[in-house]
Amino acid sequence: MALRSKAASKTEYNSRPFTKSNLAGRSFCLGVMPIPCPHFKITIVKRSQGQSAVAGAAYQSGERLFSEYDQKTKFYNKKKELVHAEIMLPSHAPPGYADRATLWNAVEAIENQWNSQLARRIVLAFPVEVPKEQYLSMIKEFCQEQFVSKGMIADFAIHDKGDGNPHAHILLTLRAMDEHGRWLPKARKVYDLDENGERIQLPSGNWKCHKENTVDWNDQKYAKVWRHSWETITNRYLEAAGRPERVDLRSFERQGIQQIPTVHLGPAAHQMEKRGVETFLGNLNRDIRAANSLMQSIRSTIRGLQRWIADLNEKKQLLLGALEKAKEPTLSDLLVDYFNLRNEQRSDWSGRAKLKCTVRDFEEVKQAVDYLKAHSLNTVEDLNQAIDSLTQTAAPLRRQLKQNEKRMRAIAQIKDAAAVHAKLKPIHDAFMKKNFKLTKDAYAAQHKEELDTFNKAVRTLMKLNGSTAVDFSALDAEFSALQSGSAELRTQLETLQPDISALKNIRKYIDMVLNKQQLSVPGGKTSEKESVLKKLEEAKAAQSTKKTEAKNHTQEL
Repeated sequence: MALRSKAASKTEYNSRPFTKSNLAGRSFCLGVMPIPCPHFKITIVKRSQGQSAVAGAAYQSGERLFSEYDQKTKFYNKKKELVHAEIMLPSHAPPGYADRATLWNAVEAIENQWNSQLARRIVLAFPVEVPKEQYLSMIKEFCQEQFVSKGMIADFAIHDKGDGNPHAHILLTLRAMDEHGRWLPKARKVYDLDENGERIQLPSGNWKCHKENTVDWNDQKYAKVWRHSWETITNRYLEAAGRPERVDLRSFERQGIQQIPTVHLGPAAHQMEKRGVETFLGNLNRDIRAANSLMQSIRSTIRGLQRWIADLNEKKQLLLGALEKAKEPTLSDLLVDYFNLRNEQRSDWSGRAKLKCTVRDFEEVKQAVDYLKAHSLNTVEDLNQAIDSLTQTAAPLRRQLKQNEKRMRAIAQIKDAAAVHAKLKPIHDAFMKKNFKLTKDAYAAQHKEELDTFNKAVRTLMKLNGSTAVDFSALDAEFSALQSGSAELRTQLETLQPDISALKNIRKYIDMVLNKQQLSVPGGKTSEKESVLKKLEEAKAAQSTKKTEAKNHTQEL
């Protein structure tokens, strides 16, 4: 999947494995394959940040466009990666807006404030699993359904350099139009009324009023709506292509994922890593990925064991209902049954092969029995308690590891911001010493990027450090302590792996006995144990049939 990782760790567009619990409202078929979450980023083109709608349109389309606002030509050569560019107009929009320069110069002309919001930009990834010739229909369907039908003008471009990262850029207008194609105000003044429906006059003599948006396109709810729409379209095209993969564009938090996000490298560190040069942030991300992998493995195994225990308890209830007076078999008894069952399955084998496998099974069963004895596990309830204890042991370790990694990321950000602050402070000090507005404005325009970067560094330091004064030695000592603590926590989590492996093997052996063993008694009569197993199979089959019918009903809807 293209554009999957750059911003996924720090935004809410991250991915994770699917589970039944997090598929609410999603009609996935059995056997689908979850894939990493594709990139889907929504931003606003703001004049206050030195951005231009004309420049944005020139960048994504590869065209040479003249900006009437700043009297400059905008051009970014994108011919090598540009696949298709198109403007989609609503029915009431002037046909002249099909020209890219006309459209975005008109947008910038109507926005006459220094801090105007000019356009909305969306960058989204295409799934590489879908044929490339279908990308155009995917993006046009998405734009028509979510934007053009609502009154927005959509200017989109498909980029593909052939590096496995096909994606699309979308520029959207923010103002609505009337039936004559004239731009409408973004907000209108509405007078406040009293209980009698009369205007409220203020002591100043003015009427009390407030502003209301003419359209609700900026409502935060639409971010979720648009992401879900693209997710639905993507999964539909994946299904039509006969692919098992599916995507989920919800955030880690909304999906119930406990995962440590990685740190954004930045362009400099990213280029160094591409050249094979290890960086501080790169090493930190590698440690975080290793920790996430370990925690995911442990969580997955524990969830599997818990589901198995629940299923085992259900089977036990059916067993007790059929054999009211029968003694519940112990875990050791079931392991012995497993050993005998394996020998029966090899009755027609050669003597040498039978002996070899019998010895192997004996060693495996012996290890399992020794584990049960060492931990005093005799019944299913004992096994359930052991798994619960394992969960309670691992959970605080994972939480502490997550906290440590979060603080380590904050320290890295503080040190980076402090370096930027020290580097750009002379420029900021020179700006503050300017006494005349004209010279001060000219200096600010000349050093806008440096001043914006300096202010961003100040905000970061105040948020994470509480001050622009940074004690590097204290931060280094804290980072080293956190790094050592995280290593110790990972070591403790790794020590849980032998117990997890042993419990997984025991589960496998007992499942084989309960689900596949067939016994008979002389005279052709079925034994009580076989009868119980048959009932278990029938109950399982009935449950599976109900799930299939429910799934088919959902798909029909």
